[in-house]
Amino acid sequence: MRILTAIIIAFVVLLLTTSVYKVRETEQVIITQFGKPVGEAVTTAGLKFKVPFIQQVNPIEKRILEWDGSPSNMPTKDKLYIAVDLFARWRIVEPLPYFLRLRDERSAQSRLDDILGSETRNAVAKHELIELIRTTKDRKPLLDASLTEEDLDTLGTLVPISKGRKLVEQEIFNAAAPKLEGFGIELLDIRFKRINYNESVRPKIYDRMISERRQIAERFRSEGNGEAARINGFKERDLNKIQSEAYREVEEIRGAADAKATEIYAEAYNQSQDAREFYEFQKTMDMYKSVIKNNTTLMLSTESEAFKYLKSMNPE
Repeated sequence: MRILTAIIIAFVVLLLTTSVYKVRETEQVIITQFGKPVGEAVTTAGLKFKVPFIQQVNPIEKRILEWDGSPSNMPTKDKLYIAVDLFARWRIVEPLPYFLRLRDERSAQSRLDDILGSETRNAVAKHELIELIRTTKDRKPLLDASLTEEDLDTLGTLVPISKGRKLVEQEIFNAAAPKLEGFGIELLDIRFKRINYNESVRPKIYDRMISERRQIAERFRSEGNGEAARINGFKERDLNKIQSEAYREVEEIRGAADAKATEIYAEAYNQSQDAREFYEFQKTMDMYKSVIKNNTTLMLSTESEAFKYLKSMNPE
């Protein structure tokens, strides 16, 4: 009797555990019977009941889910290959169509890869690269403050922007969202995570950037050389001016000194006839000293003033 009672109790407990299930706040449930959905989706949290043994509970995520696409190479309208990396946010709003067509999140992620990847490729192929890089069409490009009008003419101008990256993202969203509604999925948002140049294109872009930087550097060098030449020219001019003014001032001082010395000599030697003759004799001796050296030969006229004192000398 006790064994029978225990069996009955165990059967009742098993019956209760297989007929009662719990729905969490973060999930919704589809009940299937022999693999086919039964009734509507259970979306409210709490304890629920089902037919034991023959009905199965299939939980479905209720929260916002993440889709992170893998980077893929895509051609733009201007025939440049770029690596595009996307991410999106989505959620399951109709559990029954979602379960019937996709069953689980893995299948949903695969379908998102197909739809979002295809629409992204179409959108990228319809736009220039500048449209995907620039955030909005109203944003003005930043220019180096050192660039002049001549540099800008040489470097060229940017392609006119008609949309910008935000509107391209909106295009992808508008094209992909209706296709996902049939799967019970609501697409909440999609964004470009990263846009990078393809490996084959990147060296050309770097070469262009290096060329632009070199052009600016050469302009700086030429301006620096011109400024250095101008400064050196001013330096030479000022130096010549200083030297000429100094030379003039020296000559003026020397001339004044010679005039003063001459005046003093004149006053000293012009006091009497003997003083004048002595001055003449002294100057003649100074002349002899500066002119007559060893082995010097002079040819003088006997009437020459310079020969006057030589002629009066005693030959002995």
